[in-house]
Amino acid sequence: MTYAADTDFLVAVEVRGHEFHRAACDLLASLLDDGHQIGVTPQGLAEFIHIATDPRRLSNPMTVKEAIERAERWWQAKETTRILPDFSSTLTWMHLLQHHRLGRKRLLDTMLAAICKACDVQKIITNNEEDFRVFGFLEVVGFRERPDGAEGRFQRSEAGGQ
Repeated sequence: MTYAADTDFLVAVEVRGHEFHRAACDLLASLLDDGHQIGVTPQGLAEFIHIATDPRRLSNPMTVKEAIERAERWWQAKETTRILPDFSSTLTWMHLLQHHRLGRKRLLDTMLAAICKACDVQKIITNNEEDFRVFGFLEVVGFRERPDGAEGRFQRSEAGGQ
């Protein structure tokens, strides 16, 4: 099964000082050990590079070169499924934006959801459950650390209907 990766997951895996780094790496290892694929999109990698190099978001940002190298590694990894926009997903994206009356700050999340729908990817790894709940067709797999530090630190929750 393919699990789409939201940008927050990619950043958490790649940035050692990120508060959810350990939980994200644990989840990634668990999914890969179980034979799953991680779905990435071109715009998700672009957003990753943007965030990972932003000194306003990270105390120790990557260089652009380093962020591009990591994005390329995700893109070319054998455990990666490249999920790509097409004519249908682009129309779905615009329909979702209009139907749910979403604004400019929801463009990339909505595009990711539309691509997932078009590519029959039903699960997404993100800690931003609310951003995807509105669509009603994606199961959200979160990766927040549990306060008790127990093993199996990721949480699953079903994104609810409309």
